[in-house]
Amino acid sequence: MTAQAREHVKVLFRLEVENDWPPVGVESLWAIDRGNETVEVANTPFFVRGVAIGDIVETHTDTEGARWAGSVVHPSSNCTIRIIVLRDGGSAAARQSTINAFHKLGAGGEGIEQFRMVSLDIPPNAELSKIKRLLQHGVAQEWWHMEEGCITDTWRTTEAG
Repeated sequence: MTAQAREHVKVLFRLEVENDWPPVGVESLWAIDRGNETVEVANTPFFVRGVAIGDIVETHTDTEGARWAGSVVHPSSNCTIRIIVLRDGGSAAARQSTINAFHKLGAGGEGIEQFRMVSLDIPPNAELSKIKRLLQHGVAQEWWHMEEGCITDTWRTTEAG
Protein backbone atom coordinates (compact mmCIF):
# COMPACT_ATOMS: atom_id res chain seq x y z
CA MET A 1 0.00 0.00 0.00
CA THR A 2 1.40 3.40 -0.94
CA ALA A 3 1.48 6.31 1.47
CA GLN A 4 -1.23 7.96 -0.63
CA ALA A 5 -3.57 4.95 -0.59
CA ARG A 6 -3.95 4.29 3.12
CA GLU A 7 -6.47 1.79 4.37
CA HIS A 8 -9.73 2.96 5.93
CA VAL A 9 -10.58 1.14 9.14
CA LYS A 10 -13.41 1.24 11.64
CA VAL A 11 -12.37 2.49 15.07
CA LEU A 12 -14.56 2.03 18.13
CA PHE A 13 -14.91 4.75 20.74
CA ARG A 14 -16.31 3.98 24.21
CA LEU A 15 -18.83 6.56 25.38
CA GLU A 16 -19.86 7.57 28.87
CA VAL A 17 -23.66 7.41 29.04
CA GLU A 18 -25.31 9.73 31.54
CA ASN A 19 -29.08 10.14 31.89
CA ASP A 20 -29.54 7.88 28.84
CA TRP A 21 -27.41 10.17 26.63
CA PRO A 22 -25.80 9.42 24.36
CA PRO A 23 -28.18 6.62 23.40
CA VAL A 24 -25.28 4.23 22.63
CA GLY A 25 -22.25 3.06 24.60
CA VAL A 26 -19.93 2.76 21.58
CA GLU A 27 -19.62 4.79 18.38
CA SER A 28 -17.64 3.58 15.38
CA LEU A 29 -15.91 6.05 13.11
CA TRP A 30 -14.06 5.62 9.86
CA ALA A 31 -10.39 6.43 10.09
CA ILE A 32 -7.28 6.24 7.95
CA ASP A 33 -4.68 3.83 9.26
CA ARG A 34 -1.49 5.82 9.85
CA GLY A 35 0.55 2.89 11.15
CA ASN A 36 2.10 2.40 14.57
CA GLU A 37 -1.36 1.87 16.10
CA THR A 38 -2.52 5.37 15.13
CA VAL A 39 -5.36 6.51 12.90
CA GLU A 40 -6.63 9.77 11.43
CA VAL A 41 -10.33 10.30 12.06
CA ALA A 42 -12.09 10.48 8.68
CA ASN A 43 -15.72 11.21 9.52
CA THR A 44 -17.55 13.52 11.88
CA PRO A 45 -18.57 11.96 15.20
CA PHE A 46 -22.16 12.12 16.33
CA PHE A 47 -21.54 11.24 19.97
CA VAL A 48 -17.80 11.04 20.73
CA ARG A 49 -16.60 14.06 22.70
CA GLY A 50 -13.23 15.69 22.17
CA VAL A 51 -12.66 14.28 18.66
CA ALA A 52 -12.87 15.92 15.23
CA ILE A 53 -12.09 14.99 11.65
CA GLY A 54 -8.34 14.94 11.08
CA ASP A 55 -7.38 14.17 14.69
CA ILE A 56 -4.70 11.52 15.08
CA VAL A 57 -5.78 8.97 17.68
CA GLU A 58 -3.86 6.12 19.26
CA THR A 59 -5.58 2.74 19.08
CA HIS A 60 -5.24 -0.80 20.30
CA THR A 61 -6.61 -3.97 18.74
CA ASP A 62 -8.41 -6.45 20.98
CA THR A 63 -8.22 -10.23 20.74
CA GLU A 64 -11.23 -10.28 18.40
CA GLY A 65 -9.61 -7.85 15.97
CA ALA A 66 -11.67 -4.78 16.91
CA ARG A 67 -9.74 -1.50 16.86
CA TRP A 68 -10.42 0.63 19.95
CA ALA A 69 -9.62 4.33 20.25
CA GLY A 70 -7.39 5.72 22.95
CA SER A 71 -6.22 9.30 23.35
CA VAL A 72 -5.93 11.99 20.70
CA VAL A 73 -2.18 12.27 20.13
CA HIS A 74 -2.30 15.08 17.58
CA PRO A 75 -5.42 17.22 17.34
CA SER A 76 -6.44 18.73 14.04
CA SER A 77 -7.63 22.31 14.04
CA ASN A 78 -11.20 21.21 13.26
CA CYS A 79 -14.23 21.54 15.52
CA THR A 80 -17.21 19.21 15.88
CA ILE A 81 -20.58 20.78 16.67
CA ARG A 82 -23.71 18.69 17.11
CA ILE A 83 -27.22 19.90 16.44
CA ILE A 84 -30.53 18.29 17.29
CA VAL A 85 -32.90 19.72 14.71
CA LEU A 86 -36.28 20.80 16.12
CA ARG A 87 -37.69 22.50 13.02
CA ASP A 88 -40.27 20.36 11.22
CA GLY A 89 -39.71 17.60 13.76
CA GLY A 90 -36.14 17.12 12.57
CA SER A 91 -37.33 15.99 9.14
CA ALA A 92 -34.88 15.02 6.40
CA ALA A 93 -35.57 18.35 4.68
CA ALA A 94 -34.92 20.30 7.90
CA ARG A 95 -31.67 18.42 8.54
CA GLN A 96 -30.50 18.97 4.95
CA SER A 97 -31.35 22.69 5.01
CA THR A 98 -29.35 22.97 8.24
CA ILE A 99 -26.36 21.26 6.62
CA ASN A 100 -26.71 23.52 3.56
CA ALA A 101 -26.79 26.71 5.65
CA PHE A 102 -23.54 25.81 7.39
CA HIS A 103 -21.95 24.52 4.17
CA LYS A 104 -22.24 28.05 2.75
CA LEU A 105 -20.04 29.20 5.64
CA GLY A 106 -17.35 26.57 5.04
CA ALA A 107 -18.51 23.75 7.34
CA GLY A 108 -19.22 20.18 6.34
CA GLY A 109 -21.83 18.00 7.93
CA GLU A 110 -23.94 14.92 7.89
CA GLY A 111 -27.26 13.97 9.40
CA ILE A 112 -28.73 10.96 11.17
CA GLU A 113 -32.47 10.43 11.01
CA GLN A 114 -32.90 8.32 14.13
CA PHE A 115 -31.89 11.14 16.48
CA ARG A 116 -32.84 14.14 14.28
CA MET A 117 -29.19 15.15 14.42
CA VAL A 118 -26.68 16.98 12.29
CA SER A 119 -23.00 16.77 13.10
CA LEU A 120 -20.87 19.60 11.73
CA ASP A 121 -17.19 19.50 10.85
CA ILE A 122 -15.85 23.03 11.08
CA PRO A 123 -12.35 23.55 9.67
CA PRO A 124 -10.26 26.49 10.92
CA ASN A 125 -10.65 28.37 7.61
CA ALA A 126 -14.47 28.38 7.83
CA GLU A 127 -16.30 31.59 8.70
CA LEU A 128 -16.22 30.91 12.45
CA SER A 129 -17.89 34.12 13.62
CA LYS A 130 -20.77 33.68 11.17
CA ILE A 131 -21.14 30.02 12.11
CA LYS A 132 -21.31 30.96 15.80
CA ARG A 133 -23.88 33.64 15.04
CA LEU A 134 -26.03 31.19 13.05
CA LEU A 135 -25.78 28.57 15.79
CA GLN A 136 -26.87 31.09 18.44
CA HIS A 137 -29.67 32.39 16.22
CA GLY A 138 -30.97 28.86 15.59
CA VAL A 139 -31.01 28.12 19.33
CA ALA A 140 -32.82 31.43 20.04
CA GLN A 141 -35.39 30.66 17.31
CA GLU A 142 -35.81 27.11 18.68
CA TRP A 143 -34.76 25.64 15.33
CA TRP A 144 -32.30 23.38 17.14
CA HIS A 145 -30.36 22.53 20.27
CA MET A 146 -26.59 22.48 19.88
CA GLU A 147 -23.56 21.07 21.66
CA GLU A 148 -19.86 21.74 21.25
CA GLY A 149 -18.45 18.24 20.83
CA CYS A 150 -14.85 19.24 20.12
CA ILE A 151 -13.67 22.84 20.00
CA THR A 152 -10.38 24.65 19.64
CA ASP A 153 -8.96 27.73 21.34
CA THR A 154 -9.64 29.66 18.13
CA TRP A 155 -13.31 28.66 18.35
CA ARG A 156 -13.45 29.68 22.03
CA THR A 157 -12.03 33.13 21.36
CA THR A 158 -14.00 33.89 18.18
CA GLU A 159 -16.86 36.30 18.74
CA ALA A 160 -20.18 35.67 17.01
CA GLY A 161 -20.34 38.26 14.28
